[in-house]
Amino acid sequence: MMLIAILVLAAGTFLIRLSGPLLRERISLSAHAEAVLKAGATVVLLALVATSAVVVEGDWAGWALPAGVLVGGVLAWRRAPLAVVVVAAAATTALLRLAGVS
Repeated sequence: MMLIAILVLAAGTFLIRLSGPLLRERISLSAHAEAVLKAGATVVLLALVATSAVVVEGDWAGWALPAGVLVGGVLAWRRAPLAVVVVAAAATTALLRLAGVS
């Protein structure tokens, strides 16, 4: 039974991913609709980052984690390389926790 569920989910995922390239030529959106969809994706991603940065296991994450996320966000906004963003964010969080800021 579990194998059937896995195969159905795999097939559904494949078909959803395949529908993008297949339907791109058939469906045209206005410039406004495309802008709204792009903005919507950005808003969802930012909401996920914000909630993950301030809540861990249902409780306040402390100040170190949001500070690390803020440092990473600023570096990403300034178009720093991904490795620099990740290392700087992790180092900021780790150093603040080491200093007793939790």
